[in-house]
Amino acid sequence: MNTDSSNKIDLHTHTTASDGVDTPAQLVNFAVEQGVSILGVTDHDTIAALPELHELTRAVGITLVPGVELSTTVDRAEVHILGYFVDVHDDGLTTALNDLAMSRVRRIEQMITKLQDLGYDIDGESILAQAAFGSIGRPHVARALIDIGAATDVSDAFERYLKAGRPGYVPRDPFMPEDAVRLLVDHNVIPVLAHPYTTKDIEGTLQRLVPMGLKGFETYYAEYGPEQHAELRAIADAWGLIPTGGSDYHGVNFKEGRILGSAPVPQEVAERLFAAHEDMA
Repeated sequence: MNTDSSNKIDLHTHTTASDGVDTPAQLVNFAVEQGVSILGVTDHDTIAALPELHELTRAVGITLVPGVELSTTVDRAEVHILGYFVDVHDDGLTTALNDLAMSRVRRIEQMITKLQDLGYDIDGESILAQAAFGSIGRPHVARALIDIGAATDVSDAFERYLKAGRPGYVPRDPFMPEDAVRLLVDHNVIPVLAHPYTTKDIEGTLQRLVPMGLKGFETYYAEYGPEQHAELRAIADAWGLIPTGGSDYHGVNFKEGRILGSAPVPQEVAERLFAAHEDMA
């Protein structure tokens, strides 16, 4: 593990295997340009890109933290659980993730139908074809809306059509944070609560998930400022959780503030994360 203090750590990124814009090769090349030495790749509900990423990062001297981001729902609000140190050869985990991916496809099919019924001439076949590369999600629908001029960018598409309460929204199949943590722990993957401020009840969520094996708390998230980082660090320390961090990078023009390597993740985070992984082995 490279923990040189001059190098950056980014533990939350996405590729074209889910809703990212960059291919695995493009992500790794950009990580080199940005000075990222420890890279966590956490595609939504899929690990399809990880075998290729192992080879790509090894070739350029980047330490890969193979991960996944599981999407769960509580009271109609989304709660995301990151998982670190995924074993790509774990058939049981792969099967469970495939089931989640199929649930995603069904949801997107329903969204496409709703939008088409409302008169938006989006190409459903083209959107669904993205599922062949890994995991499909709302950003794929957002880009289709942009293509027909119905939205200016991904954020606009979500705000106008795809977030809860908007005309194209379809809720997820039931999958609770407890289910996600249990799945990850059962497969020796380190569970971490992602971007905590999107969680309605942080303390209540931690009260439920820490006893089940939650190990980390995404503290140094790129969209949060120094005061928020400090507040979240205090919560992480109080609960004995690893204060992870990352950019949630999906591509250069995906969302303002989510620039690869931009989150101020301390070196001690990587050290604690790797130590926790060794303890689970």
